[in-house]
Amino acid sequence: MGTRITTSALTIAGSDSGGGAGIQADLKTFAAHGVHGLSAIAALTAQHTRGVTAVHVPPVAFLRAQVDACYDDFNIGAVKVGMLATADVIAAVVDALVAHDANGVVLDPVMVATSGAKLLDDDALLALRTLLLPLADVLTPNIPEAELLLGHAIVDGDAAERAVAGLLALGARAVLLKGGHLDEGDAVVDRYGDASGGGRLVHARIDVDGHGTGCTLSSAIAAQLCRGVAMDTACALATDYVHRALVSSYTPGRGAVAVLNHVSAGDAH
Repeated sequence: MGTRITTSALTIAGSDSGGGAGIQADLKTFAAHGVHGLSAIAALTAQHTRGVTAVHVPPVAFLRAQVDACYDDFNIGAVKVGMLATADVIAAVVDALVAHDANGVVLDPVMVATSGAKLLDDDALLALRTLLLPLADVLTPNIPEAELLLGHAIVDGDAAERAVAGLLALGARAVLLKGGHLDEGDAVVDRYGDASGGGRLVHARIDVDGHGTGCTLSSAIAAQLCRGVAMDTACALATDYVHRALVSSYTPGRGAVAVLNHVSAGDAH
């Protein structure tokens, strides 16, 4: 008889056919942390290490059916929410999270492509900001995403400190602002904040064009929450995990983009 795992993590996000980001990265991350992973696919992408060639958004009724099926059979300790393409999809996810009284909601607000292009239209951005963000136990934006949510530029470390407070004011219970887009010397500085205070999480900058770092970070936080870790510690451990996965990353495709090494990074767990 197999070992019973009492708590599972659910990812509601997009599928990456190239295996480096999205649902695929989330499930690898859950497994590396010893947590059973569940998935509800909100978007299907045809992509590889050189870009995205097609996107398909399933009907929202089918997305809801996936979420309901997971909650019907599993004890879900945390939910990672990633790529949600439209206002209708966001509304469906909000309804599902409220209906199931979801715990440990980790919101990775995927809104800006690597090229800098905005991925969400104005209706979807408004729905994310006003409907979904207040349900988040922790929000994990990068700098461009935080700028969209706040409506102003974040140009340096001091502005990033103020941005954490601004994002908390939008309704999230905790914020982990990713600092990879800021030039702060040889370090990447991620900033954490909640009602009790905050702090800086500092790692050496790695000269790697990594794919799926944001997906991996948010799913690592969800996995740690499933393991019973407090939010601030979960965020710190998750940044350590991403750093290890980047150090040992590899390039499986013909593009220059590197995929995170979850097997190596998970050895510490």
